[in-house]
Amino acid sequence: MPAALAGTSIYFGIYEGLQGDAIYSVEVPDGWDGDGLVMWTHGYAGETLDLSLAMPPAAWRLAVLNAGYAWAASSYSANWYDARAGIEDTNKLALNVVDYIEQDYGERYTAPSQYLISGVSMGGHIAAAAVDRENLEQTQFSVPYAGAAPFCHAEQNEFQWLGDYTRVMMEISGYGDEDYSRFLELAGEFTDFGSASLITSPGPMVDALFNQLPNGWPNWASPKGVAGERLVAIAENLTGGKRPIFNIGYATPLQDIVLGTGGSDGRINGILLKSMYGNEDVVYRWTTGPTPTAEEIEFNESLDRVSADPDANPLRDDGVRWIPLVNGDFDVPVLTMHTLGDFYVPFRHQQLYRERAEANGNEDLLVQRAIRAPSHCDFSDGEYTAAINDWLTWVNGGAKPAGDEVLDPVVVANDNYGCTFTVGERAGLPACATPP
Repeated sequence: MPAALAGTSIYFGIYEGLQGDAIYSVEVPDGWDGDGLVMWTHGYAGETLDLSLAMPPAAWRLAVLNAGYAWAASSYSANWYDARAGIEDTNKLALNVVDYIEQDYGERYTAPSQYLISGVSMGGHIAAAAVDRENLEQTQFSVPYAGAAPFCHAEQNEFQWLGDYTRVMMEISGYGDEDYSRFLELAGEFTDFGSASLITSPGPMVDALFNQLPNGWPNWASPKGVAGERLVAIAENLTGGKRPIFNIGYATPLQDIVLGTGGSDGRINGILLKSMYGNEDVVYRWTTGPTPTAEEIEFNESLDRVSADPDANPLRDDGVRWIPLVNGDFDVPVLTMHTLGDFYVPFRHQQLYRERAEANGNEDLLVQRAIRAPSHCDFSDGEYTAAINDWLTWVNGGAKPAGDEVLDPVVVANDNYGCTFTVGERAGLPACATPP
């Protein structure tokens, strides 16, 4: 088990979650007696029955503890993309954490005076959804969270993105007449390297669009011909528009991870009974002018269209939906961070979050930060520390932190976009211009 940091006590145990047992982790600074609790929500842990202990990143952990807060985290009672279990199990732990510690360790703390929630990736989805009005009303365990800090968060649009890109790749490569279920076969041979499965032998679809590295693997940084260039441009438009670091992120192993989701049936690998994916209203473009070109219109007319089942992800009477929605309908301070090059859970999620918050009239409660990094949740210690410190100050009545504009395409396309809140230099990335 992980050791407690100096000046803290750490606790681990098992409690009953939505789908069965879940594992809890709690760390409490010396002298804490209900002074505030931050729930940590971990990301996607794969498709295995084995649950893992949830521990936050070191910098996040230190920032929370140094501010006088305790933190707690659940393994959730199920893996897969079971964000429903993530919310319900996290909320139940928040409300019962002092009882679990007393039950398992014989030590008694005062119940938290304030609850906050923060997480990454799927855990960011859970953190954002936990403060959204529908989920606050529907959950089995309603927690009065005073703020949320979802980082690199996914949400319901994640599965739209994964389906869109892979279907576009089939069409633009000349394989659009093939059944979508053949996607992985057409993409190539994947080799499992533990942390990720990568294409080591390109199939005909990938070979039609990308040149190869000397070892025969696809070179994602070298699109082949007009079709390859157009695929990259469509991907950029789908993931947030022209912006720094996109091309670098596009060429990372995240490309292989995204392609590895292709050919799926829209049921989120069994989380849903019916498909939630539909593309009947999506217009795919490789240009950015006010209207589609004739070639874009022709491409869109030729692409296979499917419809989502309207009953795929319904409201439930026993808790939140299977895929909890992030509607941007919240009334507490929310601070986010997202890397610009993230090709798996793209920056577009931040734009959708802003649009939804504006539609609900609570945009003043949303602060968003763009980070110049190429991977998924690729945050430096300094970025975590600054975000947590600024967020905790804000939720406790201090100044609202600064953030980035995410919807203005001119701002987002600027070569220096993301420089304000990026902490530390990352090798191979363009440097920010030094202000005069």
